[in-house]
Amino acid sequence: MGDNPHQLIRQIADGDTRALAALYRAYERPVYRFIVSRLNDPHEAADILHDVFMDIWRGAASFEGRSQVRTWIFGIAYRKVIDMHRKRARVTVTDDVPEPADAAEGAEAGYAARQEAEHLRFCVDALKDDHRVAITLAFYEDMTVAEIAEVAGVPEGTIKSRLHHARKLLLHCLSGRIGARSPA
Repeated sequence: MGDNPHQLIRQIADGDTRALAALYRAYERPVYRFIVSRLNDPHEAADILHDVFMDIWRGAASFEGRSQVRTWIFGIAYRKVIDMHRKRARVTVTDDVPEPADAAEGAEAGYAARQEAEHLRFCVDALKDDHRVAITLAFYEDMTVAEIAEVAGVPEGTIKSRLHHARKLLLHCLSGRIGARSPA
């Protein structure tokens, strides 16, 4: 995208709804994925996504360009998710993994891949919130440590530490679950 996102923000600040639509198209999917990964509720995630872009519309004129547009947008989403968690009074939400429609569907390799994905999701979901944010932004959104630090509003060293600990916890969780689910 190059400098295009910065240009879009300037156009949005001038009231250009087409620029907002272009920015929305560019960032809708990754921001939605990030939000839903933190809330496990597609409807709430869609509401928050809408709120994020409303904040962009209202706040584009205040964007100073000191950060990348992407980190600014993810920072808005991050704060909205934190607010939602506070509203929920830290109620733990679990992510039920649906059963395959047809047990015979797919080969053993497909079943094994689903099991591995389920184990990974379980382990990521078991992480503390700060660790889960760092891992999600680093590996699913391909953000740098500096970008994650900006989104979370903490020093880069804190993010490095969170990533280090999250990786260790994930490895421990994943290695502990290997073989834990043997066929009955």
